[in-house]
Amino acid sequence: MAFTPLNALNAFLAVARKRSFAVAARELGVSASSLSQSVRQLEARLGVALLTRTTRSVALTEPGRRLLEHAGPSVDQALAALKVAAAEPGEVTGSVKLTVPSIAVHHVLPPMLERFLKRHPRTEVELRVEDAMVDIVAEGLDAGIRMSESLERDMVQVRLSEGYRFVVVAAPAYLERRGVPEKPKDLLSHDCLCIRSNTTGALYQWELERGAKSWRVPVRGPLIATSFQGLFPLVEQGVGLMYAFEPDVAERVRRGALRVVLEPYAAHVDGFYLYFPSRARVSPALRAFVDVAREVAAERRTGTREVPRSPKRRA
Repeated sequence: MAFTPLNALNAFLAVARKRSFAVAARELGVSASSLSQSVRQLEARLGVALLTRTTRSVALTEPGRRLLEHAGPSVDQALAALKVAAAEPGEVTGSVKLTVPSIAVHHVLPPMLERFLKRHPRTEVELRVEDAMVDIVAEGLDAGIRMSESLERDMVQVRLSEGYRFVVVAAPAYLERRGVPEKPKDLLSHDCLCIRSNTTGALYQWELERGAKSWRVPVRGPLIATSFQGLFPLVEQGVGLMYAFEPDVAERVRRGALRVVLEPYAAHVDGFYLYFPSRARVSPALRAFVDVAREVAAERRTGTREVPRSPKRRA
């Protein structure tokens, strides 16, 4: 096939987003060598290097970063437009690419995804489950879900849930052995299950509050992990204290496997939000997803549920 800048641009965008020729080639259904050739041809046409290649990694140069930032959304919109052109009148097609934190996957997403995919069966949703913040524009994502304190001001924000608490929990056996902490500073003398940030590499300080006063306690303990999810069996076994998203431990607390301690100091967070850039052109698929998100959030607040719709029959 003759070289065209648009083909090469799409190849570059795939590699730039995946930071890998091999992964991008699998996604596009071509060989890594042909993908590399397309990117080199584009670089030759532009007269600049877009990628820095080593045997182990691929990184963006400054011109490559600018091209990804400015061309990526436009190419995505063009590809979505091709799908829309083939759709029947009023039918929503296309994809929605989301970045979501692990705790939102279980507590926020299920009702939205179920309704959206049933209502719009010719769409697809791609989830990137990651707790670190990402640049959704640079990564070619449509939107994200995070708690409000993590969001930038220039983002459109759609509230998905009411507020939650983060609590400190422990197994009864641990508390019998080590005692019950009564003040935030008491945590410094306890075994705590620690979390290392994927973004900064630092150990997470447990955030506590009471009234207008707040604490960030630099806890330490026998175990460090990069996610809360695998720690629940260990805290039940009495290995140490755990700082947890309250809905994740509610059932364990109800059946007595865990106890909440320092409850007067439990930190409150404002809840989850769907967000996307205010300057971006919203695709039909994302617009439909936002509509469903608003519906589900409203029903959650009022305690109502949608009456199931009869599926549309195609002629």
